[in-house]
Amino acid sequence: MNEHLVEIMFGSFFFLLLLGAPITVGLGVSALAAMFYLGDNPIKMVQMAWSSVGSFPLMALPSFILAGALMEAAGLSRRLINVAESLAGPFTGGLSAATIIACLFFGAISGSGPATTAAVGMLMIPAMARSGYGKGYAASVTAASGGLGIIIPPSIPMVIFGISAMGMMPPPEAVETYGPFQSVSISKLFIAGFLPGVIMATGLLIMNYVRCRMRGFRGSVEPLSMSKFLTAVYQGFWALLAPLVILGGIYAGLFTPTEAAIVAIFYTLFVGAVIYRELDLGEIVKALEATTWLSGRVLLVLFTATIFGRILVENNIPGIIAGGVLNLTTNVYAIWALVIGLLLIVGMFMETLAAIMILVPVMLPVAYMVGIDPIHFGIVMICTLSVGFQTPPLGENLFIASGISGVSIERISLRALPFAFASTAAIFVIACFPEIALWLPRVMGY
Repeated sequence: MNEHLVEIMFGSFFFLLLLGAPITVGLGVSALAAMFYLGDNPIKMVQMAWSSVGSFPLMALPSFILAGALMEAAGLSRRLINVAESLAGPFTGGLSAATIIACLFFGAISGSGPATTAAVGMLMIPAMARSGYGKGYAASVTAASGGLGIIIPPSIPMVIFGISAMGMMPPPEAVETYGPFQSVSISKLFIAGFLPGVIMATGLLIMNYVRCRMRGFRGSVEPLSMSKFLTAVYQGFWALLAPLVILGGIYAGLFTPTEAAIVAIFYTLFVGAVIYRELDLGEIVKALEATTWLSGRVLLVLFTATIFGRILVENNIPGIIAGGVLNLTTNVYAIWALVIGLLLIVGMFMETLAAIMILVPVMLPVAYMVGIDPIHFGIVMICTLSVGFQTPPLGENLFIASGISGVSIERISLRALPFAFASTAAIFVIACFPEIALWLPRVMGY
């Protein structure tokens, strides 16, 4: 019966995707087909959908989206990018390296890959083109580093992973073999994501240096100016303070991630309206409109993915899949290679949030059975799915970078491939050395 259920659910889901149906429709219809096969009352779908939005941590989702939109409207993102650009100097690939650093900064207030690409790309792609960088290269490095937006906390995918994994308990045999596993919380994920984000950015910076040296991209003709840097820091002081307020409050235990999102909104409103005076009522309305549209889109995926995942769990499909994988190998490095390879492929074709909601119930039991910490697994999963933002056919960052630069998606995709390889190498390093993700939460008492 379970074999037929898997065929019905995944068969109908992928068939609808091939027909071009939205992923929400594919998930909902395949879940409904499974319910009819099991003889369940379809009204159960409504009950599951309602319960999926009843969690307190989910309130962080629209709040962080609104905070990111307000920060861009209030001029905080522009000032962060100016600080990064002031560090470029005459170094090989200095300006493109500044783009990567700018994405790292903006990721600390955005939580979204496409939003990071758009905000940074609007300023840095034209600046790189004026400095002699090829437009295709400028667009590719921006699309690649935009994925850092979901790794550096606060991160919307981390919120979704935390919600998906919170109710999943490790199997008794895994606890008996490896001892108790730590519980999953969004605060732990936020803290654990910081060092892996730096590792991912370092991989991009190394690849950027190698490629710019080969192409002869030297950077600015002006020497590195301390006065220019200090001026940018002075002008962007309140913008630089935003990540410290948000993350510092979470790390210090002053407030939860959900409360941090609300603090971020009020901080941005104060700085934008009172200090920088660039935020008016019209900009606030636009930010609210963008938040409503994005939140609604995410929640629709969340509804249907929750139903899809709940049916899988109730019928022990993840356990069967875990058993099948473990029959192939129990080597933790081989398991990591299988997981990362699958996630790289999934990230090319599926939206990140939907992939997390569908795959966490399937993959986390496998991770437990080979002793992988759930926080470590979540960080590696999100890092791997971030590569999907820069790989066709779905890569959202490619479309945004193409729109800004006027370069075709095909050209950008080819130039982004080396950055995808660098990111993948960094992901394997993070997977093989768990302390990169787990050391900081442990030091901070988590």
